[in-house]
Amino acid sequence: MSLLKIFDIANSAMIAQSQKMQMHASNLANIDSLVNTNGKLHPYIAKKIILKFDNSNDVRSGGVKVEKIIDDTTPLKVIYDPNNPIANSKGFSEISNVNVVTETINAISASRNYQANLEVLNTIKSMIMKTLTIGQ
Repeated sequence: MSLLKIFDIANSAMIAQSQKMQMHASNLANIDSLVNTNGKLHPYIAKKIILKFDNSNDVRSGGVKVEKIIDDTTPLKVIYDPNNPIANSKGFSEISNVNVVTETINAISASRNYQANLEVLNTIKSMIMKTLTIGQ
């Protein structure tokens, strides 16, 4: 494997982790949002990113890419809030299924993965620079 391929692999991982961070930020930002679908209000449904091994450049070693973004299947929470615009006749309404603790932990994990791949890039850059000084 060429050292230059490591740049591509680490870059793909950094892009994927960046997208995961954006998804977690979006989930946390929209925790209290209502979504208008066909004229009817619904609570925001958390999203999840599915990552996939990307072997498009090399069969044995490849990067990672976002395969798809799916809705979280965790059931919506039900609370008593008669003033909520989507409350039923008894005053109960469904709210988003975003879990603040889970989203925060997953965001920290994505951030750590991003930092690890950045460290890989810096290490490879250092190795290449040392290689260029051989014979001087």
